[in-house]
Amino acid sequence: MNPSSIEPPHAVIVISSHVARGSVGNRAAVFALETLGYPVWAVPTVILPWHTGHGPSTRIAPDRAQFSAFMNDIAHSPWLGEVGAVLSGYLGNAEQAADVAAIVRSVKAQNPKALYVCDPVMGDKGGLYVPETTAAAMRDLLLPLADVATPNRYELEWIAGRPLEGLQDIIGAARKLAPKRMLVTSSPGRSPADIGNLLVTEDQIMLAEHRQISGPPSGMGDLTSSVFLARLLAGSPDEKALRTTTATVYEVLGRAAERGGDELQLERDAASLSRPAAAVDLHRLTDQGVRVA
Repeated sequence: MNPSSIEPPHAVIVISSHVARGSVGNRAAVFALETLGYPVWAVPTVILPWHTGHGPSTRIAPDRAQFSAFMNDIAHSPWLGEVGAVLSGYLGNAEQAADVAAIVRSVKAQNPKALYVCDPVMGDKGGLYVPETTAAAMRDLLLPLADVATPNRYELEWIAGRPLEGLQDIIGAARKLAPKRMLVTSSPGRSPADIGNLLVTEDQIMLAEHRQISGPPSGMGDLTSSVFLARLLAGSPDEKALRTTTATVYEVLGRAAERGGDELQLERDAASLSRPAAAVDLHRLTDQGVRVA
């Protein structure tokens, strides 16, 4: 086959935070997607010197009108047909959600098969770390448009409006909420020592789990959503996409923790993105969280 006749991979629009130091937000997602062969159009929603978990710092958020104009330029660009997916993460304010929704609609109008993955980055164990108006905008404007959502367990609790005590509760909440394909990160495993990624779709429930890593660096959710999207774009079935994504993130987290890193070290562990060697256990579950024999 003539190499020039091979269709290039679809581009991905990634809309999230940008940090100068570290591998969270767009820094993690863009690296992962480009390493796996996908061109990226990167849109920063806010610019920070480092991840907010490291302490206070200067925050540069785009002006509302300028951000809308920037996104409108992308939506009407002559190259929009190159785009096969949109991934959104951390938003700088609630108003940005409407612009993200407009981009998703524009991309899907050009390419009805395009995927939209919404990572509703809004909180963790300690509660929300964005204003409630921003979290509500993600819930109300973006999740209904998504083909896949990747909330962590605590974000799913907030979206559902109630505590989720275990696998059965998490599965029940994911079943009732949009979208119909939901990958819940930081899900409890089948034993207290384990943690995993729980994929809930209309016709199946799968849990990919591994041992918990003590004091992991930030960025796990950003890496998970981008790698899972790349696997789906490559045509992997859900089971393979879940298993390889979980193995990748587990391996990258584990290696960074072994080195004592306070950030993911994707530049050192790029091979793990495409060829993870870590073993993870994958289980098919019922709606009651019971393993299918």
